[in-house]
Amino acid sequence: MNFDINIEDIRKPLPIFSKEEAILKARLAEDAWNNQDPTKIATAYSLDSRWRNRDSFLVGRAEIVVFLTAKWKKEQDYRLIKELWAYEGNRIAVRFVYEWHDDKGNWFRSHGNENWQFNDQGLMTERHASINDQAISEVERKFRWPAGRRPDNHPGLTELGL
Repeated sequence: MNFDINIEDIRKPLPIFSKEEAILKARLAEDAWNNQDPTKIATAYSLDSRWRNRDSFLVGRAEIVVFLTAKWKKEQDYRLIKELWAYEGNRIAVRFVYEWHDDKGNWFRSHGNENWQFNDQGLMTERHASINDQAISEVERKFRWPAGRRPDNHPGLTELGL
């Protein structure tokens, strides 16, 4: 047993994931990202977590915080939905869609997928994200809940036809 693990560095559910746990892990990630607190979000990743996000390559929590801070400065009124795609052992794949606008008021819907790998403490050690942006008009938006967590009764990606 490793006694150097801080209790705050344990993120349940832990691998090996059941389907229900993988769905929960995806929803917890969605909730965290919708709350847009880069420092808090970074604690879900291992200290040496490796990311590929579009064309950015990051290592560690400090780089994650810097990245997410810049992301939400650019991507305003951000709303995200994640959906489990596949899972096995300590790995989860999700597909996601988020909507946002830039500082000129141009709206976008970003579609993508992520591949995640977790350590035994439930911290994400790898995140690989592929994302494509689609320009939309404000009236085409589908994610209109107040800032923060998506309401439980709001449709998911499949229900929205995305």
